[in-house]
Amino acid sequence: MAIRYGCFFSYAHGRHELMQRFKATLADALRCYLEPYFDNEDELFIDTEQLGGGDDLDRKIARALCESACMVLIYTPKYEAHPYTRREYAAMRLIEAERSTWYTLPSQLIIPVIMTQHPVSLPPQISESTFYVDFSRFTMATADLKSNPDFLPDIDKMVRRIVTHYQYQKKTMPPAHDCNQFVLPAVPPAWRELPDPTFPKK
Repeated sequence: MAIRYGCFFSYAHGRHELMQRFKATLADALRCYLEPYFDNEDELFIDTEQLGGGDDLDRKIARALCESACMVLIYTPKYEAHPYTRREYAAMRLIEAERSTWYTLPSQLIIPVIMTQHPVSLPPQISESTFYVDFSRFTMATADLKSNPDFLPDIDKMVRRIVTHYQYQKKTMPPAHDCNQFVLPAVPPAWRELPDPTFPKK
């Protein structure tokens, strides 16, 4: 089964404009700069655009992850608080382990994009990544990312990583590989211990 998407967008859904606008403008920038490199594949898989209400969500998400060259993880503190997004992260790590048997990975398949910093620290899943980009300076006053000189160098690095993996995977994917067989793993534990909720005793 061939690669169908350049990257899978993994993110916590937001109700308000800042989170929605960041996801939309990042997606727009990546689509613009990825398009020249692909044949007939879609540049991105975004669940709100490509899933319908009657879909078997777990099965569709598992297949889309498997059919994506990379995963773009939009990190916010909300991301690590949600079991489903942590599950997508764990699923792509499994896919990464499988693909490392096809070719020598030039980089990790997960590209973290920091939208909002955690008030304490980044979790090791992000901070220990071989590559992540920090877009936490993005605000409602920021111009779109595809023509913003403050963000374009990092967009270019992301595009190069996605395209590199896309090319490797097109050449090395086993002909009999079937993404219909991939299933999401169990929900992984929290990425950090919760703070002690008890108040200090006098």
